[in-house]
Amino acid sequence: MQAVQSSLQLRYLLERVKENQTSQFWSNHMISYEVTDWGMPLQKAIRETPVPQGTEVLVRVTYCGVCHSDVHIRDGYFDLGGGKKFHMSQRGMKLPVTLGHEPYGTVLSAGPQAHDVPIGEDRLVYPWTGCGSCARCLEGMDNWCPTPRYIGIQKSGGYGDHILVPHPKYLVDASGIDPSYAPILACSGLTTYSAVRKLMPCKPSDWIVVMGAGGLGLMAIAVLKALGHEQIAVCEIQRSKWDAAKEAGASVCIDPLDEKALEQLQALPGGLWGAVDLVGAESTASLAIAALRKGGRYVLVGLYGGELSLSLVPVAQRATTIQGSYVGSLQELREVVELARSGKLKPIPTAVCRMEEVSGVLDQLKAGTVIGRVVAKAA
Repeated sequence: MQAVQSSLQLRYLLERVKENQTSQFWSNHMISYEVTDWGMPLQKAIRETPVPQGTEVLVRVTYCGVCHSDVHIRDGYFDLGGGKKFHMSQRGMKLPVTLGHEPYGTVLSAGPQAHDVPIGEDRLVYPWTGCGSCARCLEGMDNWCPTPRYIGIQKSGGYGDHILVPHPKYLVDASGIDPSYAPILACSGLTTYSAVRKLMPCKPSDWIVVMGAGGLGLMAIAVLKALGHEQIAVCEIQRSKWDAAKEAGASVCIDPLDEKALEQLQALPGGLWGAVDLVGAESTASLAIAALRKGGRYVLVGLYGGELSLSLVPVAQRATTIQGSYVGSLQELREVVELARSGKLKPIPTAVCRMEEVSGVLDQLKAGTVIGRVVAKAA
C-alpha cells in the first residue's frame, strides 16, 4: 500500500514538473501565422516572444483585422500593369514574415528608454511606422517615410500572439469602442478617412462616387456620412453587396459593367464632384475619371493593379485632379478614433474569426465573397 502511494506521489510530482516546464516555456514563446512561401497558405510557427529594447513596447495581441492588402502581400507582389510586378522582396520583406497590420491588444512591457507607457491597458496600434528620423517622420507623416518599417510588412505583424511597437506614441487609446471592431480603424478606417479628406472642401450636396463596396468601400461610405456628406453613389459589380452599401448610406448603386454606367454617373444632379477608387483597376479608374465634372477630383486608393492610358489635354482643360492616397498619418488615426467614439462613424458589418483561420479568410477576400470586414481573435 505504501509503495502504491509513493508511486502516485511520484506521478503527481512529475505531472507538476511537466506543467511548470510547459508554463515556463509558454511564458517566453509565442504562436504566429507566417508566410513561408509566397502565394502559399500561412503556416503556424512557435517562436520566442520578443523582448522590447530602447523605446520599444511589447503588446499582447487580442484582435487583428484581416485586410485585403494582405492578399497581395501573401502572393508576394503587386501588379503594375504591362506585365510588370512590384515584388514584396523589393520592399524589404524577407521570408518567413508575419503579416497583420491592424493589431489591437494589451501593453505588457517596454524598453528602458520608453516613457509614459500604459502598462496593462489596451491600445490600438498605429502600424504605419517609419524610420523616425527623416523629414517625413519628423513632420508626423511616417506613412510617407521613404524607408518604411510598417508593422505587418517590414516588421512582424498581428497574426501572432505578440508584437513590438517602436515607440509608445504609436499606441492609440480606443476605449469606448468595441475591441473586436477597433482594429479595422488602423487601416480601413484610416485609409478611407485620409482619402475622403483629399476630396474636401466640397458641399454636402456634391455627388461623390465610391468605387467598390467591399470592406474599404463600406467604410468610405461610413466616413462620408460621419463627415456630414449627403450624396453618395457606389459602383459595385456584385449586386449582393448593394444592400450593405445602401444600409451604410449610399443613395445610388451602379453596376460599372453596365454599358450605361458612365451615362448614369454623368447624369447625377450637378454632376460628379469626386471619386474614391477603392479597387484601383484600369476599368474603375477609367470610368471614374471620365465621369467627373469639370474641376472634379479622383483619389486612387485600391491596389488591384494595372496601368492607365490618359489623354493629357482633357485633364488640363477639365481641371481634373488625380491623386493617390496611401493609408494615413498618426494624427488622422486619432481623428478617426474620435469619430468612432463620438458615434458619428457608424460600424460596418464585421465578423470575428479565430487567428488560425486567417489564411482561409484571405482566400475568401481574394474570391470577393466577404461582406464588410473580418477581425481575427487571438487565443
